[in-house]
Formats: sequence, C-alpha cells, structure tokens
Amino acid sequence: MDSPPGGFNFTESEMSFTPNIQAFCCHYTSQQSLAEGAESLKADGMPENVTLNRLVCGGKLKEITLLKAFEEGADAVFFVGCPVDACHNKKGSERAAKRVLAVQKSLQELGLGAERAEMFHCARGFHLEFVEAAQLMHKRISALGPAFDGGSK
Repeated sequence: MDSPPGGFNFTESEMSFTPNIQAFCCHYTSQQSLAEGAESLKADGMPENVTLNRLVCGGKLKEITLLKAFEEGADAVFFVGCPVDACHNKKGSERAAKRVLAVQKSLQELGLGAERAEMFHCARGFHLEFVEAAQLMHKRISALGPAFDGGSK
C-alpha cells in the first residue's frame, strides 16, 4: 500500500482520535466569552472537544487541578488568564503561570511532554484570542495523539 501524500501513515485509532482538552479560565478573562454561549463560541471556531472550566481567579489555580484532569482522561490542559500587567486580582495570572510551568515540568518528567499544558493571556471581554488558544491546543494535541496508551478515557 502506498503512503498517503505528505508521507503520513495513520492507524484507524489515530485517525479517529479526538483529544479531550480541558481549559481553565479566569472569571474575568472568560466571562464575556462564556456569555456568548456554546453556539456562538462554536460559530467563532471553538473546538467542541474543549471543555471550559471557570475559576474565580487564576491565583486559585492549583497544580493538582491540572494534573487531576489528566488522571480523569484529559489529553491536554490550558489556562487562560488576565495579562500579567492587567490582572484584576493583581497577582493571579503571575501565580497561575508559575503553576502551569510546574505542571509542564511534571508532565515532561512523566514522559507525557510539557506541550500538553499551556498558559495564555487574554484581556477582559470577548476576544478571538480566547478561541485561538483553544484551536492551537486542539491542533497541537491532535498531532501529538493521546496522552496515554489506549486513548483518553
């Protein structure tokens, strides 16, 4: 059998892989985006396989929350918080960034790859950057494949 154009050979399970991506969002960064509703977000290009989890503040994000998402079947996690210099709660985004970095280090040590966790900054209100962050993670993780053998739970 000849290889498809581009030289990629995918198994049936890889072709049908839909990553489980958990997005954690600061209330202030996500409130307008979430107010748009699921249909509006979908129309703006939000991947359907991204689950949004809103937090009161990025400062409340804990490493264990992100790691627990993997334990529960996530293939990737990301956090969208306020810009560091415009954080509603002063240091929330700064704290979240440090915690995401710690999770990236843990994922690398576990052999899953640091790229399965990411931090993004978006200003308050609805911004396409919010949707673009989800699209980037979807594309990245679709290319990487499942976090664990056998796919996501």
